[in-house]
Amino acid sequence: MLFHVQITVRVPPEADMEKIRALSAEEVEQAKALQRAGKWLHVWRIAGKWANISIFNVDSTDELHGILSSLPLFPYMDIEVTALCRHPASIDDPQQAP
Repeated sequence: MLFHVQITVRVPPEADMEKIRALSAEEVEQAKALQRAGKWLHVWRIAGKWANISIFNVDSTDELHGILSSLPLFPYMDIEVTALCRHPASIDDPQQAP
C-alpha cells in the first residue's frame, strides 16, 4: 500500500532545543533505515518549512501508524496521510511498482 504523507514539525518555543536537536538526529537515522528497508520510498523537504512530503510503501495502515508514531519527533508533528492507488493514465508498469 502506498501513502502520501505530509509531516510538519511544530516545536513549541519553550522546548529544550538540545533535546530537539538530539531527537532530530535520531530521526534522520531512523528515516535512513526505513528507506533502506524499502518502507520510506521518497522524502522531500518543503522549502522554507520544517516539513516534508514523503511516500511510504507499507503492508497496512496499522504498519504506517506504527512507523509514524515511532518517529522521535512524533509528539511535535502534524501529519496528513493520503492513500494512493495507480491512476489509469499512468504508463508505469504496475508490476514494477513497489
